Amino acid sequence: MDQLDTLLAAAPQRIQSAPDLDALKDVENDLLGRKSIIAESRRSLGSLPAEERPVVGAQLNEAHQRLSALIRERRTDLERAVEDGLLLEDRVDITLPARELGRGWHHLITQTLDEVADIFVTLGYQVVTGPEVDTAWHNFDALNTPPTHPSRLESDTMYVEYGNPDDELLLRTQTSTMQVRYMEQHDPPVYVVAPGRCYRTDTLDATHSPVFHQIEGLAVDENITMADLKGTLAYFMREFLGPERRIRLLPHFFPFTEPSAEMHVSCFNCDGSGCRVCSGSGWIELLGCGVVDPHVLEAVGYDSSGYSGFAFGVGAERLAMVRHGINHIKHFFENDMRVLRQFT
Repeated sequence: MDQLDTLLAAAPQRIQSAPDLDALKDVENDLLGRKSIIAESRRSLGSLPAEERPVVGAQLNEAHQRLSALIRERRTDLERAVEDGLLLEDRVDITLPARELGRGWHHLITQTLDEVADIFVTLGYQVVTGPEVDTAWHNFDALNTPPTHPSRLESDTMYVEYGNPDDELLLRTQTSTMQVRYMEQHDPPVYVVAPGRCYRTDTLDATHSPVFHQIEGLAVDENITMADLKGTLAYFMREFLGPERRIRLLPHFFPFTEPSAEMHVSCFNCDGSGCRVCSGSGWIELLGCGVVDPHVLEAVGYDSSGYSGFAFGVGAERLAMVRHGINHIKHFFENDMRVLRQFT
C-alpha cells in the first residue's frame, strides 16, 4: 500500500507531462498495464487474509479509476491539440485576396480582323462569314476564273475532291466565295466585308504562308465607279495605318474585276530603300482591288446594266506586319509568348 500511495502521488504529474499521445500510452502502460503496481497487487490479493482482501481490493479499484480518469482527460486534451494543429495547417485565410488567373487576350490576327471589320461597319458595311471548304464554282467559276487559269491547278489550290469540274471541292483560296454566296441570297444594294481563313499552296517565306487570313470587301449599287473604290480604300488606309505610310495603286489583272489594281504600301522595314521583306523594291503589295466584272454580277443573277460594284481583298497578316513592324509571317503561327505578349 505504501507503493500505491507513492504511485498515486507521482502519477498526476507524469500524466500531465506526457507531450503526445504516444508518450501518454507509455505512461498508461506503466501505471495500469499488466506489469504495473496495481496489476501485480491485484494478482497477490489471494495471499492476503480474508478480512483484508475487500479493503485492499477497494483501494486498488479506486486508484485504477482515479488514474484512468486522469489519463482520459489528458488524452482528450492531446487529441484536441492534434486536431487544432491539423485545422491550423488546412485553414484558408478568407481575408487574403484570391489568387487570380492571368487574363487572356485575342491573337493579333483576330485583333486585326476585328479592327478592319469595325472600320467598314462604320461605313455601313455588313460582316459575313461562311464555309472554309467550298465548291470550285463559288471559288472560281462564279468569279469569272476560266478552267485554264493556273490558280485552278492542284499545284496552286488544296482540293478535297478534284477531277470532276461539276463536283470539285476545295479549301477556299479567298474569302471572295462569300461575296458570291451573299449575292446569291440578297438583292442589291450590297455592302459586305468577309473575314476568314484561306488556304493556298504557297511556300513559307517572310510574307507568305499556306494558311492565312483575309478580308474581302464588296460594294454593289447603282453608279459605283473606280472613284468610289479609291475613296473607300484611302479612308480605310488612313484609319488603319495612319497618314505616315505611303501607298500607291498600280494597274493589274484579276479575272473577277475590270479594271483592276494592286495597292502597295511603303515597306515598314526599310522605309522604301529595299530589303528582304519587300524583296528590294521598297514596297509591299497590300491588296488587290477593282471594279466588279459584269460576268460576276450576271453569274448571281444581277442586272449588270443597272448595277456595278467594286471589290478588294487584303491579307490580315500583311496588314498586321505593316502596322506593327513584324518582319516575318511565321511569328503569327509559332505561338511564341514573347511575341504575342507584345500585342495584349
